[in-house]
Amino acid sequence: MTLLSRWNLDPILILGLCSLLAAYLALAHRRASGIARWRQSCFCGGWAVAALALISPLCALSVSLFSARLGQHMLLEMVAAPLIALGWPIAAGHGTGDRDQTLVAAAAFAVTLWYWHAPAAYAATFQGVAVYWLMHVSAFGAALWLWRVVLAPPARHLGGSLAAILFTTLQMGFLGALLTFSVRPLYAVHAYTTAVWGRSPLEDQQLGGIIMWIPTGAIFVTAIVAAVAALLRRAETGPVGMVRS
Repeated sequence: MTLLSRWNLDPILILGLCSLLAAYLALAHRRASGIARWRQSCFCGGWAVAALALISPLCALSVSLFSARLGQHMLLEMVAAPLIALGWPIAAGHGTGDRDQTLVAAAAFAVTLWYWHAPAAYAATFQGVAVYWLMHVSAFGAALWLWRVVLAPPARHLGGSLAAILFTTLQMGFLGALLTFSVRPLYAVHAYTTAVWGRSPLEDQQLGGIIMWIPTGAIFVTAIVAAVAALLRRAETGPVGMVRS
């Protein structure tokens, strides 16, 4: 029951989350053409997942367990980010230079992922609030950018989106495999924090690797299937227009 009572009620965090939701709802209300209901539902769902990941006891647990930190990251980057990306309306003229943007977004996501899971950078997030939030903002921002360009490309750039998804799947799977099959714990900050939860630091790290590897792999496989289906539809029916908001 002690853990269940450890909600993160930081007033600045809560104010920021509420302000973001209020700004989006105000935008949806002001737009002359409106934002489709399904997009609004996606955004609100993504916002709710992000809020739970940052406010719920999972946030407190992520201080003790690497696997909990990985779970928090995956909720933010693999569930909340794509839902929020789907919830944002497509801007007029969207698609200019999208192929290059997709490749850069995939590279940026890979860099932030590997950097913040390097032992030194990971340890630094426990040494100061600024570094901790820099990690969250940069990782979530890169994920949001990636999902934004992957999920809402013009039809002619679906091939680039498929390539970005495949690259991201492979690099995340490789990192997850490294963590899972490592023969020694890599994160010294958890050397004395996992025993109370009945596992060794290595077991905790391996569980984190599995969380990164298998569930996220399933998410990307779904995205790949959707991209391939879109390419097949385009081949059968010819060029299609952009999705309206």
